[in-house]
Amino acid sequence: MQSLLDMPDSFRVLPHFVALAVAYLLALPIGWNREKEERSAGLRTFPLVAIATCGIVQATEHMLQGHPEGTARIIEGLMTGMGFIGGGAILKNENTVHGTATAASLWATGATGVAVGLGAYDVAVMISLFIFLTLWLLAPFKQEPKTPKDGKK
Repeated sequence: MQSLLDMPDSFRVLPHFVALAVAYLLALPIGWNREKEERSAGLRTFPLVAIATCGIVQATEHMLQGHPEGTARIIEGLMTGMGFIGGGAILKNENTVHGTATAASLWATGATGVAVGLGAYDVAVMISLFIFLTLWLLAPFKQEPKTPKDGKK
């Protein structure tokens, strides 16, 4: 009897497990940063975004072999969906807008998952690294919105 890891092409667990684990691990530092900053999306959301986008790319790869335009459409749909999810993280309060960095980070984390799903691990690592460094290194330069001196808004 064959083990699950040795099944024919129709049921390959190990390569998908590895890819999903890589996507998950690459998203953790980003989620940790957003969680630490007490943003609307955090430690659970970012890894879920990465494994979902990776998983969809991998789940459709067999169906789309030899059809790069189909793969492009899947990726286009994923990235559009990530824009929609990111839009939910943006909040407008009177004269200020919050959550744009979290929204952009969600979208970029989706790109990380897609890259892993396509097997472009080098690209995925670089996207994840640049997201994390941007959130971490540039945070001290972010200016908080100023309120008028008379207290009126």
